[in-house]
Amino acid sequence: MTTDATDDLSGLEPSARSLLDAVIAMSSELDLSAMLERITRSACELTGASYGALGVLDVDGDLQDLITYGHQQEPNLQVVGKSSGRRARLDDDAEPASTTRPRGVTAPEPLLLVTPRTSDDGGSHALRTGDPGKRKFIEVPLRIKDHDFGHLLLAEKAGGADFTSHDEQLVVALARAAGAQIDKVRELELSEQRRRWLEASAELSRALTPPLEHTVALERMCETALPLMRAIGVGAGTRIEHGLVSGVAAVPGQEERVRAVTEKVPFLIDRRIVEPLDLEADGLYVVVAPVRSSLAGRGALLAIYDKASAAHDEHERELFFGFAGQAALALDRLRAVEDRADLAVITDRDRIARDLHDVVIQRLFAIGLQLETLGRNPQRVEDLPKRLSEQVDALDQTIKDVRGSIFDLSNHDASSLRAQVREVVREYAGVMDFTPEIKITGPVDTAVPDSVRNHLLPVLREAVSNLARHAQAHSAQIELSLQDGEVKLVVRDDGGGVPEEAEESGLKNARCRAVQLGGQLEIGPRLPSGTELVWQVPITAGV
Repeated sequence: MTTDATDDLSGLEPSARSLLDAVIAMSSELDLSAMLERITRSACELTGASYGALGVLDVDGDLQDLITYGHQQEPNLQVVGKSSGRRARLDDDAEPASTTRPRGVTAPEPLLLVTPRTSDDGGSHALRTGDPGKRKFIEVPLRIKDHDFGHLLLAEKAGGADFTSHDEQLVVALARAAGAQIDKVRELELSEQRRRWLEASAELSRALTPPLEHTVALERMCETALPLMRAIGVGAGTRIEHGLVSGVAAVPGQEERVRAVTEKVPFLIDRRIVEPLDLEADGLYVVVAPVRSSLAGRGALLAIYDKASAAHDEHERELFFGFAGQAALALDRLRAVEDRADLAVITDRDRIARDLHDVVIQRLFAIGLQLETLGRNPQRVEDLPKRLSEQVDALDQTIKDVRGSIFDLSNHDASSLRAQVREVVREYAGVMDFTPEIKITGPVDTAVPDSVRNHLLPVLREAVSNLARHAQAHSAQIELSLQDGEVKLVVRDDGGGVPEEAEESGLKNARCRAVQLGGQLEIGPRLPSGTELVWQVPITAGV
């Protein structure tokens, strides 16, 4: 039968039980700040120290944070940083500074720099590490893997007694367990930080959607990055074809300083940054990450700090550089979507120009020739009224074609029915060896209600899908018209036609949609070959 190791501690010495309790309590903490406070308090409780201080070091070895527990009876110790002296052992006298270290002996470990506070009478109350025979405080390093995370200082044992070697052994054991647990918590925090950066990158990609000005895009980049950093501000700049554009985001009260540094971006951009840079400007520390955008122009993302230690945080820098890469992709995507929209407009204008030349101009030219022939000798023309009526009908059709071209030129809204029809056809352009001819007449964008539009587009998609997959056609025409209160969709092709044994699947749904709206669907052969689909419903359906 097995039991939990913590259930029975009666066989352990009181100090061992206390140490185990401290390790278990420390392991339950998942917040780093709370854990450091727990370590300091546990060390004091284990040794009977009235005062404990845990100094956290930055990458340069300077004091970054100080956690204290208890209070000094007399304010005689002040922790100000890290020294390069030898860590005092309590069972030996301090090694003289002039002693030569034997070959093979490791370098002395650094310790917290403890300076005396001067009393009112000018005397010193500090007990220094170098004083021989003194055991009034303990200093133990907290190591994580191969570097010092911080140092633990204990002073003023209860009753004014000296610390013992057993006290030091307990603190060393606690420090080793603390180092492993701190490393674990930091890894968890780093994993959570990576998750937040990934979510921020995804959110930025969703936010950068056209239409969006480039300056606004840069500001959103900065606003997304700032909450995830210890920086006082984030700046961004990109050189585009119209010059340099920039954006900033800053913590309250630091806007002017951050903007002043960001205004120096033109000099940075001109240097064609390809690798991260570290700079100092206006008393601030700047980490510059290149934004390697292929379409949106070269640029940079700046993290602006007021402390050098924050600027040199290895993990934060790595995540910041990764975000800059994702931001470059988001800018490229934004520019690509904008270019695609511009290309669609240009393509539509080319198509309209071609239609005007090939259809409208040619028809007007033909009407002019016919009228010229009739005008030479109208008395000798048989059925003159009929011939004139035919030319009038041709002029009416030409007017409709011109009106349709005007609608196409004046309406660039992607939500318009005209644009949606062309987008459906464009989706299948890569599947077919030809581009269907599209003809739209009437005010379909303004007069066709959503209740009809929501059925018409799926019917069109089904018809174009069948055309692409089954028709084996070489050409096709798609006509959408609004006339006499009815919307009429016609799809014609010159393919092999509909086999008699073919089953209606998607077309069955199209027929149901027409009946539901009070209209009809007709499918039949087209001479000399091909198929013609006619879907016709009243615009008052569903209103």
